[in-house]
Amino acid sequence: MDEHDPSRADAFGKRAIISKGVILGVNVHAVTMELTLSVLEEWIRDRKPHYVCCVPAHSVMECVDHPELQAVFNNSGLSTPDGMAIVWLLRAQGFSRVERVYGPDLLRAACRAGQALGWRHYFYGASPETCEKLVLRLKADFPDLIIAGVESPPYRDLNEDEKIAFIERVRQSRPDILWVALGSPKQERWMSGWVNILDVPVMIGVGAAFDFLAGRKPQALPWIQRMGLEWFFRLLIEPGRLWKRYLLNYPRFVFLVFLSALGFKKG
Repeated sequence: MDEHDPSRADAFGKRAIISKGVILGVNVHAVTMELTLSVLEEWIRDRKPHYVCCVPAHSVMECVDHPELQAVFNNSGLSTPDGMAIVWLLRAQGFSRVERVYGPDLLRAACRAGQALGWRHYFYGASPETCEKLVLRLKADFPDLIIAGVESPPYRDLNEDEKIAFIERVRQSRPDILWVALGSPKQERWMSGWVNILDVPVMIGVGAAFDFLAGRKPQALPWIQRMGLEWFFRLLIEPGRLWKRYLLNYPRFVFLVFLSALGFKKG
């Protein structure tokens, strides 16, 4: 497989073309953390709006079950391989240099890199308590981090007055990156709907990253993550919430990938 096949790649401004694979109809870019950060840097410099989807197997299955979501993910400026299963499948497609770009790791990496570049970060999602702890921890780890705003939205949709006020707050704060932690696929739908309304060059959906980095939820050890067993760790921690995702959807994911490899199309 040619990793530089132009039919399987997207152009990113002045940068080199970035290859992408397709997993059950969902595009995923064959990136590394370093490459992802360089894309963000260019977008922030150019000031045009984009959103980023971090794609685990769970999100692929959401697209299988809700076909309208596929366009939401495939219209993102960048889709990163968020889970090891996605990384392994991309490598099987010939993308040997791809690595996992996991939402919580991307958040920390962007906070670290952004200190020298003056990036302004806006955090949107999770509970007020989680956001407070998140900010304290990030500031302790990255003293020069610039926080443009922190907001814990209501679980319901915003009314029109609240939407207007939110738009004004974001525009006044001039963030470079808006981190969205609403859970998938809610956050991807949200970013798709807001990307051309808010004057923000980068939105990134990071799921439970706020909870992990704030210490509100335990995170799997790195070796567990590298082995692709984070799903099992999370299932043990939150069985009531995650049993359907991991015990029903993940076996379906494996089965559909197997059928796809044999030449059968999903559905």
